[in-house]
Amino acid sequence: MAVAAGVPTLPAVVEELLSEMAAAVRDGAPSRLLLLPRLKFVFGSSAVQALDLVDRKSITLISSPSGRRVYQVLGSSGKTYTCLASCHYCSCPAFAFSVLRKGDSLLCKHLLAVYLSQVLGTCQQLSVSDKQLTDLLMERTQDA
Repeated sequence: MAVAAGVPTLPAVVEELLSEMAAAVRDGAPSRLLLLPRLKFVFGSSAVQALDLVDRKSITLISSPSGRRVYQVLGSSGKTYTCLASCHYCSCPAFAFSVLRKGDSLLCKHLLAVYLSQVLGTCQQLSVSDKQLTDLLMERTQDA
């Protein structure tokens, strides 16, 4: 991942693909059908799995009054993972192993599902207090 001013950014090809998908959604095109081959080329089998999570509405954006934003993704196993889109992080084991440790994947299926749900506008929304969000994050940290 490239780093600009200390903030990790997605590779240019991913940014471009998500931008094209967003434009297709704005124009009313059936974006998933048009871009599925490209998604599969870049992300492999994770693309189909991520779209399945999006279709099942498994992504929830949790926001607090202070502006903090965290995504929770209900994985196919039934476990909930925490994703931080601002720094491209997911709490799942696949992210830790394939993305961080081995470096052979750009994103895990949960984080890709977050980005796709943002583009497609299918994210569930939940507003909580700052304390509730802190408690939720502390709980997730202790579970890990």
